[in-house]
Amino acid sequence: MRAEHGPSRGRMEPLSVAARGLLDLILPPRDLAGATAQTGGLAAQVWSRIAFLEDPVCDGCGSPFEFDPGPDVRCAACASRPRAFDRARAACLYDEASRDLILKLKHADRTDLAGLAATWLARAAAPLIAEADLITPTPLHRWRLMTRRYNQAAEIARPLSRRCGLPYLPDALVRIRDTESQGGKSASGRRRNMAGAFSVPAARRRQVEGRRILLVDDVLTTGATAHACARALKAAGAASVSLAVIAKVRAGADVTI
Repeated sequence: MRAEHGPSRGRMEPLSVAARGLLDLILPPRDLAGATAQTGGLAAQVWSRIAFLEDPVCDGCGSPFEFDPGPDVRCAACASRPRAFDRARAACLYDEASRDLILKLKHADRTDLAGLAATWLARAAAPLIAEADLITPTPLHRWRLMTRRYNQAAEIARPLSRRCGLPYLPDALVRIRDTESQGGKSASGRRRNMAGAFSVPAARRRQVEGRRILLVDDVLTTGATAHACARALKAAGAASVSLAVIAKVRAGADVTI
């Protein structure tokens, strides 16, 4: 299990940069098909199929608009069902092209893909990063973390904080309840499943209070998990909570990730 540390600016030291370069020469990064790739671990044919999300998008959930309705406009879904998080951005759509990358990062020990995801988020979530005071990942329950051995959200959030020069607070949230799978549940069922699942430890409340927090996760479906996280952070005094994810599921799609 990887050790996590408190808030830091996380600047990569010259020695670690040199070590990474040497490692890449010995064991070159590999793309999803297993071929050596020099574009952050993603082959050109895979890259071309990713549906990256560009402005204009909904300010509340990051869904793409067909035309530009103006700044800070929200889609009908966000307008009808406000969430506890204030804004959200996704780097791409969750579809057949992006699913393999995300599942390899999440379940197949491909933590080498986290740096690539952080690069995507640095671009897609730039407006949110500009307003954030610190970055924190969506936490896993301790039993799930023991099984998986790493938290994919933390693997993304750590290099993102270094890239953006924002403090990284890995334990701003803890998951106090091991929830059921969200697959097959309605939007309201997902919210009920996540209700009360997260908390801010007493030792971190002073670092959360009054801060504008950027929450990092892998995929946004209905937003139930991020909603529960944001509620916990705001209950502890956070000034605002925004969300940055690798991919967003199309509205109405039922997926288990």
